[in-house]
Parts: sequence; C-alpha cells; structure tokens
Amino acid sequence: RLRSAPVTVRFVTNTTKESKRDLLARLAALGFDIAEHEIFSSLTAARNLLEQQHVRPLLLVDDKALPDFTGIGTDNPNAVVVGLAPEHFHYEMMNRAFR
Repeated sequence: RLRSAPVTVRFVTNTTKESKRDLLARLAALGFDIAEHEIFSSLTAARNLLEQQHVRPLLLVDDKALPDFTGIGTDNPNAVVVGLAPEHFHYEMMNRAFR
C-alpha cells in the first residue's frame, strides 16, 4: 500500500555496525523489495553532517560500516565519529580521538 501511495518510503535504523549495502542484503534476504537509497541510518546522518561541516573524521566505527564513508577524507582528522565498535576502543585509539 505504501508503494502505491503518494508518499516517500524510507527504512530508518540507528545501527552503526553495518553499511547500507549490508543492511540492504539482509533486508532483501528477508523478502523486502527496497533500494539502497531508501535506507537511512545513523551512519547516513553522520556522513551528511561530515560533508556539511567539511571536516575530516577519525572513524571509530565497525569495519563493516566503513563503506558508508567512502570518499570522505580522514587524513589529519579534526572530528571524531563514534559507532558501536568495541574492537576500536583501546588505549591507542582513544588517545588519537582525544588528540
């Protein structure tokens, strides 16, 4: 019914553990017929903010989430993006983030 209604359809999630591509594959396996541009995640929001603010982030996100930041400059970071990524929360990485 939503597809035939005059509304925009979006699938919204707050996950930071996987990219939109991975989410799309998982939803397709469950029988959803959706396109990648219909998925809006917290990573999408983070990327949009990074682009608007023209900052270079240190990405403390799961490796599976990195594809959502393709093309975003991360050299000489002046911002930090934090997602659910326990493997990246160690002394060395936290020091980089605080600096």
